[in-house]
Amino acid sequence: MEAKTIREVYDFTLIERKWQAEWENARAFAAHDFTEGKEPYYLLEMFPYPSGYMHMGHMRNYTLGDVMARLNWKKGRSVLHPIGFDSFGLPAEQAAIDRGVDPREWNEECIENIIRQMKMMGFSYDWDRIVVTSRPDYYKWTQWLFIKFHEMGLVYRKEMPVNWCEEHGVLANDEAQEGKCWRCGRIVTQRKLEQWYIKTTAYADELLDGLNELENWPERVLTMQKNWIGKSEGTRVSFDLPAIGEKIDVFTTRIDTLYGVTFLVFAPEHPFVARIMEIVDDEKRAEIMAFIAETAKVDVIERTAEGREKKGLSLGVDCVHPLTGESVKLFIADYVLMDYGTGAVMAVPAHDSRDYLFAKKYNLPIKWVIRPVEGEWTEDDAFTGYGIMMNSDKYDGLSSEDGIDELSRDLESAGLGGFETQYRLKDWTASRQRYWGCPIPMVYCEKCGHVPEKLENLPVLLPPPEKVDMEKRDRGSPLAYVDEFVECVCPKCGARARRETDTMTTFLDSAWYFLRYCDPKNEAEIAGRDVVNHWMPVDCYIGGIEHAVGHLMYARFITRVLNKAGVLDFAEPFDVLFTQGMIYKDGAKMSKSLGNTVSPDDMVEDYGADTARLFSLFAGPPERDLEWQDEGVQGCHRFLKRLWRMFAEFWNARERIKELSASISHAEPELVAEIRRMEHTTIKGVTEDIGRMQFNTAIAKMMELVNFLAPILANEIAPAAVKTVSGDTSDAGEIKPVIAAFESALKTLSGLLSPFTPHIAEEIWEALGGVGFVMHAPWPAHDESLIATDTIEIGVVINGKPRARAIVPADADEASVKEIVFADETIAKWIEGKEIKKFIYVPGRIANIVAK
Repeated sequence: MEAKTIREVYDFTLIERKWQAEWENARAFAAHDFTEGKEPYYLLEMFPYPSGYMHMGHMRNYTLGDVMARLNWKKGRSVLHPIGFDSFGLPAEQAAIDRGVDPREWNEECIENIIRQMKMMGFSYDWDRIVVTSRPDYYKWTQWLFIKFHEMGLVYRKEMPVNWCEEHGVLANDEAQEGKCWRCGRIVTQRKLEQWYIKTTAYADELLDGLNELENWPERVLTMQKNWIGKSEGTRVSFDLPAIGEKIDVFTTRIDTLYGVTFLVFAPEHPFVARIMEIVDDEKRAEIMAFIAETAKVDVIERTAEGREKKGLSLGVDCVHPLTGESVKLFIADYVLMDYGTGAVMAVPAHDSRDYLFAKKYNLPIKWVIRPVEGEWTEDDAFTGYGIMMNSDKYDGLSSEDGIDELSRDLESAGLGGFETQYRLKDWTASRQRYWGCPIPMVYCEKCGHVPEKLENLPVLLPPPEKVDMEKRDRGSPLAYVDEFVECVCPKCGARARRETDTMTTFLDSAWYFLRYCDPKNEAEIAGRDVVNHWMPVDCYIGGIEHAVGHLMYARFITRVLNKAGVLDFAEPFDVLFTQGMIYKDGAKMSKSLGNTVSPDDMVEDYGADTARLFSLFAGPPERDLEWQDEGVQGCHRFLKRLWRMFAEFWNARERIKELSASISHAEPELVAEIRRMEHTTIKGVTEDIGRMQFNTAIAKMMELVNFLAPILANEIAPAAVKTVSGDTSDAGEIKPVIAAFESALKTLSGLLSPFTPHIAEEIWEALGGVGFVMHAPWPAHDESLIATDTIEIGVVINGKPRARAIVPADADEASVKEIVFADETIAKWIEGKEIKKFIYVPGRIANIVAK
């Protein structure tokens, strides 16, 4: 920088626009495949929905990722840090409808604005690798994936009950958690529809076992996935249902209690319930329909909650016990769920607490078939433990464990059941009845049935919005009414055929995008094998924990399928997973619907991007939620203003002294050693904290360095500069080495700050003669020998309370420390007249005294 003076006013707008232009012109964030001598590092944040503009609640995720990307550039790695947009789906479609515009136009407008906001924040994305899931060059490969699944026998079509939201149509299980729509909160009901399904259950064991490989994932996420897969080993047993000529399959982990079954319970959504309604009288049918409707209003969590009174209704028909031949009453009950087990439960009230309460309420028989191994038991409650079988015919006297084994084998031999493993995980509902989604590349031919489109005909394009009547959404997919889309030729026989009019779940669009970033311009394949193997698996993936059993599960599933198909050489997509906390404002999650958002545009205009970044990083640990506080933003801005003022004052003082004669002494005063010690202590501390992603404490250490340097500038360097201007060079010999040490500390600080507040860091780096961008300069390294001191300060705790600080030799033993501590007048007052019971010295940290 050629200017001889620098203004002390922090002009963040000028600085930030300058460096954003410099980065863009230099393509500073571009990733380079196969960079020789550099370790590849793939840093990824979950990409956004472009259904509107972004607020500061969104920006925290991307700021965290930006810090990690910039840190790894400084560590000399070849970094891939891409961005894209999950642009298909109902939110974008609804937003466009609300505004009376084309979904494509609205999407592109939102994408353009979000890119502007991200560049304004200084995010270091490779802008040449943007992927947009609603563009044909992307969804061509989503369709290719669907066809690949079909080839592998992982796709089927079936009429089944689906989760239905009146506003948003079909929902996957993960979109209908707690019985409510994840988008609008409406109660989810069941509706029968013919849908496309993907066999995620075929990979249940692989997905479960693979969790053991994910050593760098949060334990909470691993537990959530394990529970969502829900593997249970038990026994399947069949009860005849003569009234409709069917067998009721029941899954249980306690087949040893089979002889204690006194009634059977269906989930209200069980398909046999509808069959039974066809044969009962009108009064009973009306009762059943009313019960089902009432149950549908209650969410799943409440239905199954401990302590809640269970509700049920007799269906008016009986089934038959498979071993005793006795009639067993059939009920529906709200506490039985269709998506767990078979949707039917054998009720053993003597040995299950829920069944016991239900039996007592409806005056049903209770039969005891297990007794404790030792001691007595009471019939005032269910005995739910393992024990000794009784009242169980030839199995009497067997332990529960042996009884489970023998009964399971005997049921299998008799064709009545047998050992079975079941999963809570269900097959993935791929179909959606909406316009704005990826068309499913399947065709129905009267002769050939459902067949996939030819690969050379991909992508199957969505018709333009002007051809689609969105008013027909409530009748199913509006694509069904677009003749030029529906009418086609069978890819197999050439006859007239009809194209599938459902579109795909957007979870499929977003379950593979990380592969496309590796090779986004490839027109011949989903991504080149060599380049994918170069970058993948993703080294660090950052996003919200709300995606633990949706997106993350599907991404793992697709990766494993493609690995088995020989397309990929790895089975897990993400090495490290980091789940960041959310930003709250006024006590609620920052959300447009709540009207409590903060605009990044306003933040940058008022305080600058570096301030916005700094607050989101400094306000608390990144894995925890944080409350937005205007005072905290202002505090971060004051720090950056203080840093800039200190830098500008130093620069201007240095310029005044710079022309001094070279003959002046350069003896190094003690102050130089103190500056170097603090500089290298800060490097060490920040490096350790940032390695643990404890960004808030890393920032605090850099603030401490500024606090340390400021008085040195004010009391030593600035006065010497003033004297120099007046012709007095008496202090110059001492101050020149101090200036050199101070400048080194400032330059180090710009390097440490650059991942956090990159714009001001680049400006300081350039002014101090740094070569190239500071973001590409090596991460500072500390010198342990400069940190070492002859003396250290320790805390003194007396009877459990901190009472004083003491200066002791760094290498002092306990006896020497004890002598120094007891000689201190402050400490002496606290122990005067007391007997010293214990003295413990923790080297380098604390002296603990117990005195009575």
